[in-house]
Amino acid sequence: MVIPVHDVNPVRRTPYVTYALIAANVVVFLLTPGIAGSVAGQSDLSQLCHLQAFLEHYAAVPRELVHDQLPRLVPTGDVGIGPNGPGCVVAPPTYHKSPPLSILTAMFLHGSWLHLLGNMLFLLIFGNNIEDRLGHLRFALFYLACGYAAAYGFAYLNDTSGAPLIGASGAIAGVLGAYLVLYPRARVWVLVPFLIFLPLRLPAWIVLGFWFALQAIYSSGNGVSSAGTVAYAAHVFGFVVGMILAWPLRPGTPPPPEPRGLLWGRQARARHGW
Repeated sequence: MVIPVHDVNPVRRTPYVTYALIAANVVVFLLTPGIAGSVAGQSDLSQLCHLQAFLEHYAAVPRELVHDQLPRLVPTGDVGIGPNGPGCVVAPPTYHKSPPLSILTAMFLHGSWLHLLGNMLFLLIFGNNIEDRLGHLRFALFYLACGYAAAYGFAYLNDTSGAPLIGASGAIAGVLGAYLVLYPRARVWVLVPFLIFLPLRLPAWIVLGFWFALQAIYSSGNGVSSAGTVAYAAHVFGFVVGMILAWPLRPGTPPPPEPRGLLWGRQARARHGW
């Protein structure tokens, strides 16, 4: 897996929405109940129960999205003693939850620093150009549309699942899909793990095409021992929807500048293309 660090594709306007989304995701992560212990690696049962109750309330759940069936018992955040020892107390919910609205709140929740930072890195590198092309308001609507499409697509494939679905990955996958359509030849600096991390400058169609291929493979259950907590299928849905929404803008999108300098470890001419 390659790690993108920068793209050679300047923007004409400040990407305020992209910056605001990154800031909001970081703030929500730091304010999420029970997350402090997981960040420090010292989670206790009380913190886990608080986090479980919070996610039950604000995360998207496939079963709820498809069937609109809310659970009769949910974690309260308290710790109790049961027949099998200490555990999280469950009780009838004291709140009303809207499944469609839970997709919006879930898009700002992350389960770990790695989850958060990985998503924000991709959004920072590729989101500014899509916002520059769409404009601030249209980019915000595009981001939400890709996030909702990713969540509902994953939910219909896993309609009996009660596991919480969180993260901005689906919406950001839509940004990547749009970038592939609009700027396939833009150069992206990446780090390739090969004994050490090797810096290479590759065209976006290789970087993003490889990323999408991995998500498609993993979503089918191949290449991983278990899907675990990663909703690879949501990434696939978001990416495809992003491509579809961006396709009408492709003819009027100016190409990125042709960079000079080192490429693949050798001198590249300004007219060299892919």
